[in-house]
Amino acid sequence: MARRYDCNEATDRVTGLREAASAVRRGELVVLPTDTVYGIGADAFSSEAVADLLAAKGRGRNMPTPVLIGSPNTLHGLVTDFSEQAWELVDAFWPGALTLVARHQPSLQWDLGDTRGTVAIRMPLHPVAIELLTEVGPMAVSSANLTGHQSPEDCDAAQQMLGDSVSVYLDGGPTPGIVPSSIVDVTGKVPVLLREGALSPEELRKVVPDLEVAS
Repeated sequence: MARRYDCNEATDRVTGLREAASAVRRGELVVLPTDTVYGIGADAFSSEAVADLLAAKGRGRNMPTPVLIGSPNTLHGLVTDFSEQAWELVDAFWPGALTLVARHQPSLQWDLGDTRGTVAIRMPLHPVAIELLTEVGPMAVSSANLTGHQSPEDCDAAQQMLGDSVSVYLDGGPTPGIVPSSIVDVTGKVPVLLREGALSPEELRKVVPDLEVAS
């Protein structure tokens, strides 16, 4: 039976974050608010939990799960060949609605799907998400919806779709924004905007003037 906690109420928030952290460590799924839409998350280093996440969404391995982190410092242990431009994007837009596709450390023991050696990674601008990520470390997080359905802007919508496949729901109220993050590939010599979301090419080019836009 799924448990739900109101993170706008102080006592419930403390209990909910504790229960969510315990669930993640047990390899279970949780739903959490972010600065874009609600996400369904699992321990990024538990291949079984990530497989359960994909199954809950009805999503295939051909659409790997992004990873959320609670601090830019966490990047040092996760990615390799991270360019100066990539760090400039981090400095300018994290925490926030920017996802970076980077090469992950070959030694990492994780299975996020068919990633071909890369990982899509972000630090969200939401206090509940940051607190959970700080407690449990990197999480595989995807939008908390069934594949093909609209991404949820509130906890009700997420719970209606995902039900008891999730152990803990953290209700932070409606999300501040419904536009997804912008995705920039930083694996090459020039950053490439793969998906325009909350950040426009013009905003990104203020930091990395040679940004290209994928056709």
